[in-house]
Amino acid sequence: MSAPAGAVPGGGAQAAPGGVQHLAKRQRAGWRDYFELTKPRVVALIVLTAIVGALLATPGLPPLDALLYGNLGIALAAASAAAYNHVLDRRIDAYMARTRGRPLPAGALTHRQAIAFATVLGIASMLVLALLVNTLTALLTFCSLIGYAVLYTVWLKRATPQNIVIGGAAGAAPPVLGWVAVTNTIHPHALLLFLIIFAWTPPHFWALAIARRHDYAKAEIPMLPVTHGVEFTRLHVLLYTVILALVTLLPYVTGMSGLIYLAAALVLNTRFLVHAVRLKITRRDDLPMRVFRFSISYLMWLFLALLVDHYVKIG
Repeated sequence: MSAPAGAVPGGGAQAAPGGVQHLAKRQRAGWRDYFELTKPRVVALIVLTAIVGALLATPGLPPLDALLYGNLGIALAAASAAAYNHVLDRRIDAYMARTRGRPLPAGALTHRQAIAFATVLGIASMLVLALLVNTLTALLTFCSLIGYAVLYTVWLKRATPQNIVIGGAAGAAPPVLGWVAVTNTIHPHALLLFLIIFAWTPPHFWALAIARRHDYAKAEIPMLPVTHGVEFTRLHVLLYTVILALVTLLPYVTGMSGLIYLAAALVLNTRFLVHAVRLKITRRDDLPMRVFRFSISYLMWLFLALLVDHYVKIG
């Protein structure tokens, strides 16, 4: 999601700071390059949580138009935010092995093409939500887009090692947006879904940051393992995983969900805690990425468990 290296306007195949060179520009931008700008795997997880939020908002099935148009608008906004993130981070991306093959540092697209694409997606999302869903969903989605694409990417990411904690609010919004698309109100249960993703974000992202700490150091991004060391970060991954395990019990405690969700949450939390403890006490190089990958599956299965529990009641 130091020096604001990625915020300096520019584009094309120019040299990145520190001697890192952009790859040779390809002959022609293809649809795959634009598609990559949207971070499709990230957007898919965002849309899943938004859909679950929409389905949990009513006892039965929500209105089909609110479900379809609401999640279409949310998906377009998430894709727009991702594309703006590519633009703003293009020089940082050139430093990092994980990201230097992206369309902008690789020279497949210019920053003007990416800005135009991101802007079209953003405008389309607002039109869909404002005209076909409701104004509140459009307003909240716009705030989430700005929170991620501007506040997090431009400022927080470069300002503090707590960047992912504070900026996690934007990434935690989709289930609330899905809920509001159906009901036009912000319900306390929707805020519980927000809280789950908010607590999940630090252990998820800090595990990746441990694995990619040298890249972040080169790019002068003050991620926690860069500023406070790997051991400190391992401890905080574990602590936030404990917090996450407690937070995920709230839907059951408040009566929002039942035994199916509780059973799934207990199993998933046990596995996440085992991963976090192993990360803390062992030094295997593969563990940070294993924790990162598991955290993605964890969130997907947790939200699917909420959905199944909503429609299949036992006990």
